[in-house]
Amino acid sequence: MPEQTSIRISANLLNTLKKFKDDNDSYEDVIWDFIEPHLELSEQTKKEIEIAKQEYKRGNFVTMEEVKKEFGF
Repeated sequence: MPEQTSIRISANLLNTLKKFKDDNDSYEDVIWDFIEPHLELSEQTKKEIEIAKQEYKRGNFVTMEEVKKEFGF
């Protein structure tokens, strides 16, 4: 088993974490779910994110409503 430690968090943060926790999840699972997407972005992914941001700023996007309409939802 990996080494363990304790951290102090506010009651407010604990209550917020509880909202994301399923019965079988540990708080470590919940925290990992939040931080994992930020740990391993490849250079290609970073470039694609920047391109997407630029496209959005130029107004080159469709809304969810437009997608639903196009696909008949």
